[in-house]
This record gives sequence, structure tokens and C-alpha cells, in this order.
Amino acid sequence: MKDESVDGCVNSFKQRQHFSRRVKDVKPSVWVEFTSLAVECKAVNIGPGFPDTPMPRFVAGMLESVARHPERTDWHQYSRSFGYLRLTNALSRLYSSTLGVNVDAQQNVLVTVGAYLSLYYSFMGWLNDGDEVIALDPAFDCYVPQIRMAGGVPVPILLNLSSEPRSSKDYMLNVKAIEEKISNRTKMIVLNNPHNPTGKLFTRRITLYYLANVVVRHNLLVIADEVYEWHVYGDKKMIRFASLPDMYSRTITIGSAGKAFSVTGWKLGWSIAPAELLEPLRQIHQNCVFTCPTPIQQAVAEAFEKELDLMENNPTESYLKKGIKSELSQQRDQMASILRSAGMKPIIPDSCYFMVADFSQLDGPFKIADRNNDPLDFRFVRWMCREKKLAMIPNSSFYTGSNKQGNDNFIRVCFFKSDKVLDAAESILKSFQMT
Repeated sequence: MKDESVDGCVNSFKQRQHFSRRVKDVKPSVWVEFTSLAVECKAVNIGPGFPDTPMPRFVAGMLESVARHPERTDWHQYSRSFGYLRLTNALSRLYSSTLGVNVDAQQNVLVTVGAYLSLYYSFMGWLNDGDEVIALDPAFDCYVPQIRMAGGVPVPILLNLSSEPRSSKDYMLNVKAIEEKISNRTKMIVLNNPHNPTGKLFTRRITLYYLANVVVRHNLLVIADEVYEWHVYGDKKMIRFASLPDMYSRTITIGSAGKAFSVTGWKLGWSIAPAELLEPLRQIHQNCVFTCPTPIQQAVAEAFEKELDLMENNPTESYLKKGIKSELSQQRDQMASILRSAGMKPIIPDSCYFMVADFSQLDGPFKIADRNNDPLDFRFVRWMCREKKLAMIPNSSFYTGSNKQGNDNFIRVCFFKSDKVLDAAESILKSFQMT
């Protein structure tokens, strides 16, 4: 017999209670829909931003070694809340070199469960209601919801794309437009470099120095999301924002072990900054996550120790300096060829492992507007997944508001994929006949 009193209590609860204002307007991310659709359609998936190739053997061996030593209780129990010391020592050594400052292992490093939490802590720890945050558009899709959940107001700065783009250099940042958007409520700037989804690398010192000057004049905090710092191609050089004059004292630099060593499932990231900038992040961390998995920290510490020695003594053997770049350069060129063969126009990235491509020359039923009036790229990606069994990501999902318009004739793909997946994608696209 149905207990109507229980139903009544549930309905009464639903009527009285409401979601927190922090989350009530947050919509499902693009990954929720398109990951599920790819699984449902059993599609070849070149959308998600993670490798499906084997992780580096030396990194795997380090975690295996940790697991084979149960007697090392310090490797398998809770570790220091703000980061396992062997790892923070390795990160101190690394970033003292790359940033050109003294990074103290115990004061200037916070280890987090992925770079996602480093971002979240930064927004939650530094934003008050109504504080404005300048961020590039397009941007990784977690920025805007995280800023809003922290009470902040995102202020997008559009990267302008030239009329006939061939490379990620054709995404242009008007630094003067940033200053025009600054108000008395502006609190911080988020700088994602190398940039996802475009693959742009901000290398022009005139751009970065101008931005640094704006930061000083308006007393702003910078969140430097540099998780793709090791994925830079050709003779391009990574310029870390905190390495610029007077910027370390104003910058929280975010890095990722998952991106560095191609182990995204390990979910280990960090924030590097002066102690006073890290303090609010630490307060959140110690009362939320408290500590990160010790075995993972131990393995990553050993991996960085090995890499640091190679960088100093034998850089041609370094995975971070040479190995990963060589592998990804080949896959980048292969993906560009695959997309061209289907009649798309790829924009060749200088960094990251993503590629944006223009599909506007293709024709098909996806060009007929649906009743939801969804953007063209959403219709195209759904059609490709259902009809051609190839999954990608709609590029306009990385834009905000009216900036989505005019940027919905592109898709974003990830080329850090196995030969099997790339060959399957090539087979599908070579036989591409729009109907």
C-alpha cells in the first residue's frame, strides 16, 4: 500500500526548499551531453581532451613501485595537507627555475585534486559578490560557472579571429580592450596560456608586458592557468606570466600532473604563489579535501625528480622537453590532414593538443534549424555522432553569450589519440559523403 504521508512530506520538502543560489542557474556541461551521446552511438571519440595512448612507462613504473611497498606507510596514509613534501620539493625546484624566483616548498606550493580545484579555490578564496573577473573568450568551460558560484561576474574578452585563419596565431588579443572593460569592481584576470580550445600560445612579450602593466596599474590578481605548459611545438617558447617583472607577487600559477605526464585520471594539480595569495586557498582546501592521494603524489614526485635531472643533464632524453612534443607534433599534422580530407579547414595550433576546424563548406541536413534553434555546430556534432559514428565537440560551447554567434561553424577535436582512433577517424572522414 502506498504511503501517502511520505509522498506528502517529499512534496512539501520540494515546495519549501530551493537549490542554493550558487548552483541553481548552473547548466550541465557540454561534456555531459556529448560523452553520453558518444557512448550511446558507439562512436569513435575524438572530442574529450585526454590521451588514450599508453602513459609513459617510467611514470607507470613509479606508481607500480609505490604499490609494491606496503611497508612504506608514509606512502599509503594521509600526507601533509598542503602537499606531500617530496612532491612540493620537486615542484619548488621546477618552478624556482622556470619562474626565476625562490619558490619555497612549504610556503609557496599547494597540491590539489586536479587543476580544476586549484581554479575553484582561487575563485572561492578571492572573490566577493559582484567582483568582476576578466577572462578570454573562448575559454575552458568551467571558468564561467566557477566564477559565478563564487559570486563573481565574468567579463569576457573576445579573441578575434582573422577572416582566413590558418594557425592559432590568427586568434588575436586586443590588450587595449581588456583595459576598456576594467571597472572599480574588477578583481582578477584569468590568463589561460597555452590556450584551450584554440591552441594559441601567447609569446609576444609586448602583449604580455602590456597586460602586466595593466595588472599593476589596476592592482589586479592574475590566475595563470598554464596546465599545457609542456605542450608547445616547433621553436616556440613558453613565457610563464609569473616570470615577468613584478608579476610573481600578483599571480597564482596553476599546473597539472595529468597534463604533464599524460595521466589525466590521476587528478593531481597545484597552485604556485606567494604565501599570502595561497592563504585563502589553503583555508578552503584543509576544510574541504584536506589532503590528496599520497601514492599519486609520491609517484609524481619521482617522475619530476627524474625529469629535472634529465632537463639539466640530458634534455634530449626528457619526456617533457622532447618526447611529448615530438609525439604530439606528428599527431597534430595527421589530424590536420584528416580534417582537410573531409573538406574542413583546420586551424593549426602552436600548443595544447586540440585543434579547431571550420566545417562551413560542408553541406547536410544539420544545416536545417531545429525547433530548439540550437547553434549550427551543436546540430553538426550531434548529426556526425548519430549518423557517421564520429564524436567531436561543438566549438561555440566555449564561448559566452552573443560571442557564440559567428563561432558556431567550427568544431574542436583532440589529436592526442591512439593510432587506432586516428585511423578510424580518418576512415570515416575520407568516405565522408553528406546526405
